[in-house]
Amino acid sequence: MPTADYHLHTPLCHHASGHPREYAQSALNQGLPEIGFSDHNPMPRHFDDWRMSIAEFPQYLQLIQETQAEFANSLPVKLGLEVDYLPDPPSQSWIKELAAKADFDFLVGSVHYIAEDWAIDDPDPKWQSKWADPEGIENAWTEYWKRYTAAIASGHFDILAHPDLPKKFGHRPTGDLRRFYGPAIAAAQECGVAFELSTAGLRKPCQEMYPARQFLELQFAAGIPLVISSDSHQPGSVGHAFPQAIALAKEIGFTHTLQFTKRQPTPVPFP
Repeated sequence: MPTADYHLHTPLCHHASGHPREYAQSALNQGLPEIGFSDHNPMPRHFDDWRMSIAEFPQYLQLIQETQAEFANSLPVKLGLEVDYLPDPPSQSWIKELAAKADFDFLVGSVHYIAEDWAIDDPDPKWQSKWADPEGIENAWTEYWKRYTAAIASGHFDILAHPDLPKKFGHRPTGDLRRFYGPAIAAAQECGVAFELSTAGLRKPCQEMYPARQFLELQFAAGIPLVISSDSHQPGSVGHAFPQAIALAKEIGFTHTLQFTKRQPTPVPFP
């Protein structure tokens, strides 16, 4: 039996399709043991166009509750949220406030923004031009991993999403990338959080799971758990390439994944 998939979106993020029940049915058809929705969190001010608004947040909770009820006898459906980490104090306070607004099973932390208006995964040419030379790549990776490590150390999250997101378009600095990975691994070891092994990277220009094998090897050596996620934005992507991800995790040495209930993890052996 495959593992749980905890990174599923809904149309409320304005760049996903399909009702949550369609995601649940897709998971059920594949024999997944449970799923969890973690759509992009609302912000206290208009921030971008790819997340639910505060006004839509009650609708998000209702959609998940309805799906939980509909599949109560066949598939556990967990409530989560993908929360963007921003380093300023008001954003830190907002994360705490948001976490108290519902009885979440897990919170997924992510870093998309390395500047107020620059999302590292934005395909807009005006941002891609910043990746045009080795210095730009080095600077972007440096700022990303600085924020990612701070997100881990914040203690806000249970799972950290797509660790090496800056490689999405194939941009990687030269040299040993452990200079970026090491501080994040140390912070996760200290805080007791899990990293996500995301198959979404296989559907991106980098054509590689997030994170890279070297990161996973460091993660395993540090005793940091992992969950496997699809980052699905449509029902057909639920559980995408999970057999491949499980095989990779087991090859490295992982024997368990995690399932979450009310923000408490339970180790579950891989099939």
